[in-house]
Amino acid sequence: MINNIFRFGLIFILLILFQVLLFNNINFSGYVNPYVYILFILLLPVELPAWLVLILSFITGLVVDFFSTSLGMHTASTVMVGFIRPYVLQVISPRDGYEPGSEPSMFTYGARWFFIYTTIMVLAHHLVLFYVEVFRLTDFFRTLFRVLLSSLFSIAFIMLIEHFRKRK
Repeated sequence: MINNIFRFGLIFILLILFQVLLFNNINFSGYVNPYVYILFILLLPVELPAWLVLILSFITGLVVDFFSTSLGMHTASTVMVGFIRPYVLQVISPRDGYEPGSEPSMFTYGARWFFIYTTIMVLAHHLVLFYVEVFRLTDFFRTLFRVLLSSLFSIAFIMLIEHFRKRK
C-alpha cells in the first residue's frame, strides 16, 4: 500500500514536471499542444474508488493550472476524464475482466487495449480542454482540428512514455 502511494506520487511529480518544463513549451502554430500529464489518471489502479479518482483528477488539473495559469481549464477537463474513466473501463473491459490489484497499462492488457483506452480518454480530455478554452462555437472546426492534432501528438507521447516506463 505504502509502496503504491510512493510509486504513484513519483509518477505524478515526474509527469507534472515533464508537462510544465517540456510539453507546455511545444506549440506548433497554435495547433499542437501535447498534454501527457493525464497519463497519471490513466494509470491509476482499476479498483480505486470513483470518488478518489475524481479527487486525484481535480488535484492533477489544479496543479497544472497553477503552473500554466490557465484558470481552471485543466481542472475541468481532468475532472471530466476522472468521471468517465470507470465507464470507459467498463466498456472496454477484457473478456475475463480486470485482475485484482492491476493497473491499466500496456503491459498488463496489451498495446491494442491501452491504445484504445488512451485514445478515448485523451480525445475526451482535449475536447473539453480546447472548447472550454475557446468558449464559443464560431471556430468550431478550427478548434476540432486543434483537438485532433493535439490528441494525435499526446497519444503518441503517452504511448512512447508507457513503452519506456516498464518493460516485461
